[in-house]
Amino acid sequence: MEWLVNLFTSNSIANSVLIIGLTIAVGLLLSRIKFGSVSLGITWVLFTGILLSHFGLGIDPRICDFVKEFGLILFVYSIGLQVGPGFFSSLREGGIKLNMLAVTIILLGCLTAFGIHLLTGEDLTTMVGVLSGAVTNTPGLGAAQQTISDVTGANDNTLAAAYAVAYPLGVVGIILSMIAIRYLFRIKIDREQAATLDSNAPHTVRIELRVTNHGVVGKSIEEVSHIARSKFVVARMIRDDKQQIVAGDTVLNENDILRIVASSEDVELLQSLIGESIKIDEREWKSTTSNLEKRRIVVTKPQLNGKHISDLHIRANYNVTITRVVRAGIELVATYELRLQMGDVVVVVGRKQDLDDVAAILGNSVRRLDHPNLLPIFIGIFFGVLLGSIPIMFPGIPQPIKLGLAGGPLIVAILVARYGPRYKLVTFTTNSANMMIREIGISLFLAAVGLSAGETFVSSICDGGYWWVLYGVAITILPLLITGIIARKAMKMDYFSIMGLMSGAMTDPPALAYANTVATNDRASVAYASVYPLTMFLRIFTAQILVLIALS
Repeated sequence: MEWLVNLFTSNSIANSVLIIGLTIAVGLLLSRIKFGSVSLGITWVLFTGILLSHFGLGIDPRICDFVKEFGLILFVYSIGLQVGPGFFSSLREGGIKLNMLAVTIILLGCLTAFGIHLLTGEDLTTMVGVLSGAVTNTPGLGAAQQTISDVTGANDNTLAAAYAVAYPLGVVGIILSMIAIRYLFRIKIDREQAATLDSNAPHTVRIELRVTNHGVVGKSIEEVSHIARSKFVVARMIRDDKQQIVAGDTVLNENDILRIVASSEDVELLQSLIGESIKIDEREWKSTTSNLEKRRIVVTKPQLNGKHISDLHIRANYNVTITRVVRAGIELVATYELRLQMGDVVVVVGRKQDLDDVAAILGNSVRRLDHPNLLPIFIGIFFGVLLGSIPIMFPGIPQPIKLGLAGGPLIVAILVARYGPRYKLVTFTTNSANMMIREIGISLFLAAVGLSAGETFVSSICDGGYWWVLYGVAITILPLLITGIIARKAMKMDYFSIMGLMSGAMTDPPALAYANTVATNDRASVAYASVYPLTMFLRIFTAQILVLIALS
């Protein structure tokens, strides 16, 4: 049995892998524990690492540092790949308001942490750890630790200990803040649900219009599109009880029935321009004299990645209409200038033989999507580390700011996911593959943080760290309540979006899971996704700023 003792006590690669594996495995088993409807989830990996390290099961510091940084890079890069395609669109009209409120939450949290530092004399670097735990932001903790290491050449395990102490009530505090807003404004969920049914948020819709406006009779669909100055697609048309595919030069006759796919914000304009809105049951479309059918085809040919729909000449060559493109669960109007990406699901209408030909052109081989595209991941990590290492000077701050191993890869991943297809770079990863990379990354990071912090964790609590719990509660709840009241009272925001805003501003998936159990719509998830990228960047950036202020 001596070999087993040596395996657990020796300072070797095998020992490090063994301890890390044990830490993650036990932490994931404990993650199934729930307190009511709330779970600490993967954070149990951190607590397990602290416990094992406290009892002497540590690993080589250099290996621990590598595992921690590489895990963090994998985690933030996978997040960037997921949110990148919709990041810039989220900053448009609706997203700007949500992101401004999220920035308010971030700034109030930083001010609260700094105010506690001034009032109590608590070390500001420790307060950064409390802040990261209170807002449940692990990359912020990683960025702060790296900044300290870059400036001083040493690690500060107090940050990780403060993070671990503040984190549990951070998760609970977010949910309690949601409940407080609900009761403060006496919100009834069923009434709120009914009030949000008539949403003004732009989304893709399908409508049927009868051509009754004599101003467009005799004009082609392309001419009507120029007059409307809006993006829409005519999926098919019924003329004389027969369905047909239309092209841009198709001339409209009176009483033609058009099935149109457009943005919801353009519906009233199209109704006033073309004619009355009617409702035709799907069975009636199928019963009209036609051999047209609708099919969903997956883009799986890499050479089509980044091409405009117009480049394929599908309507002209095959008499088939692409009506919508479904990307990451979001429906897009299939305009000619829309660029296709690997993994897109296109909705097409046409005759069976023509649809078979189009399917062959687009690929429609789901098996191809199962093959991982590792090139953009490691190219992105390379350039992300380069970007994160560039020193940036700010007036009044003695040390340069770096985006670090969290911020650099995150920004590059967003840019690669958004613009990679334009340069024929296949960035598609399945949701399961992305989630696997993310979970492995965060598990490695939390295990390494816990194993490096465990030796000083208990002593830190005994030396006054119990105050960190109270500091964390204040940092969590005060910014959320203040911003929640502003969002509800001043901006008249619906409760479901407020819950998503709170979850996203705290980058907290458990809180979003709670919000989704309350809401029966997707407003919370949409708000969460809209603020998450900018929030993640600012959490990393502000953590570094506070650390540099503390060290100056």
